[in-house]
Amino acid sequence: MARLNIIYFLGIFNVLLLIKEGDAFEFKVGGSKGTWAVPVDPNSSEYNKWAERNRFQVGDSLLFVYVADQDSVLQVTKDDYTNCKTTSPIAKYNDGNTVIKFNQSGPHYFISGVDDNCHKNEKLVVVVMADRSKHSSAPTVEMSPPSPAPSGEESPSPPSEAPSQEASPPDNGVSSIVHGLVGTIGVALLGSSLVLAL
Repeated sequence: MARLNIIYFLGIFNVLLLIKEGDAFEFKVGGSKGTWAVPVDPNSSEYNKWAERNRFQVGDSLLFVYVADQDSVLQVTKDDYTNCKTTSPIAKYNDGNTVIKFNQSGPHYFISGVDDNCHKNEKLVVVVMADRSKHSSAPTVEMSPPSPAPSGEESPSPPSEAPSQEASPPDNGVSSIVHGLVGTIGVALLGSSLVLAL
């Protein structure tokens, strides 16, 4: 009987691990139809605008799709990103279908391995937030109100942000509750079916 209890426990533990892994997202760089290439308008920051519309967290990954023998992806330092320095990257990828998983929060810098492409804005900064599996409360950010407009002028409207529809993860609070509920129901069903099988 003790052996069966251990097997049940391991089965339940594995189900919980699978549920937890479901929180990570893979983002295709540039959106669902995007490819890693020189932007149509080389004066725009197309990739950074895309990154700003998404929310990246530890455990998520980026998918870079490009022609392998014509381009590559370099993970670099902030200075190398700014200067398009391709000579000493942190990591270099050239397989044409590169997946990079985020293991730590903070800014991550990527540039094309082709020097000229980087100078034409084939570069990307992704800011990764903390691990979504840690259910701590979000830090409070204090913002000062905008300064009043000079007399005779209208105050500018605050910028509006539209949420991304591409691969944006759901709200963490709701997601945690749903995953917890689904996990609890799944474990209960699994446990009851195993007990009935005896």
